[in-house]
Amino acid sequence: MTKIYDVIVIGAGPGGMTATLYASRANLSVLMLDRGIYGGQMNNTAEVENYTGYSSILGPDLGQKMYDSAMRFGAEFTYGNVERIDDNGRLKHVVTDAGEYDTKTVIIATGAQHRKLNVPGEEEYNGRGVSYCAVCDGNFFKNQTVAVIGGGDSAIEEGLYLANLAKDVIVIHRRDQLRAQKILQKRAFANDKMHFIWNAQVEKIVGDEHGVTGVHYRDKVTAEQHTLPVDGVFIYVGLQAMNDAFKNLHICNDQGWALTDANMATSHPGIYAIGDIRADSFRQITTAVGDGGKAGQEVFNYIQSLDEDITTE
Repeated sequence: MTKIYDVIVIGAGPGGMTATLYASRANLSVLMLDRGIYGGQMNNTAEVENYTGYSSILGPDLGQKMYDSAMRFGAEFTYGNVERIDDNGRLKHVVTDAGEYDTKTVIIATGAQHRKLNVPGEEEYNGRGVSYCAVCDGNFFKNQTVAVIGGGDSAIEEGLYLANLAKDVIVIHRRDQLRAQKILQKRAFANDKMHFIWNAQVEKIVGDEHGVTGVHYRDKVTAEQHTLPVDGVFIYVGLQAMNDAFKNLHICNDQGWALTDANMATSHPGIYAIGDIRADSFRQITTAVGDGGKAGQEVFNYIQSLDEDITTE
């Protein structure tokens, strides 16, 4: 007989792991699914210094601690790329590339992924000088010159990390000022290895048989064209929702982010969304954890109401 879970959590980032902790601690049967290693984008973060309880901790280390905590009360974890979620009323059906599962409730914690520039050379040199993860690939560029494209928190955080490895880090930004937090800007401007090119629209990434050799950009003020010689390009130009698995549920806004109420509930009873995938998310570890705790309690309340309905029928 097919096992029916109380909860399936889709995504093993900070929100998903917290939801798993709360739900399993409430003695619910929980399966947490992820297409990759638990930890989510924390695995791509060099240093976390704004999470309560730690003055500083490596992202992967925080992910491991959260995972160990989440699995203490009997939850299961398995790998699988979720392809579809079907709402069949009292039961939900989750289809992955590795198997299919039935559950009373679903918590969607799929998060977001880095947006691509979609310029010539980006795909061609992906993995050969083009990267979206300084923690993963920064070590390949010791004492070399790299470009960081973007001006938000991620771009500057990763740029500061790269400055510990590279000879020079050149931030290319399409505006005339950064969008990152002021404390990050202060550190970046004070770092002798970090340099800035403003009002620059990247139009092409160039290279040869060995990999990236430069970035071609247009000055948005003068319209002049330039090619900047670099050995690597790290791209941080925003996030896009990872919503392919549940587009059929029609719970997203026009930008692809999941809509929920204050209890993390979507328009489908028994289906919740938390963390970065939510439309009004602050997209921080702390807020994902808060969402996860809330959803973990809400699925317990929902399942209790189902049991009460069965008793009274």
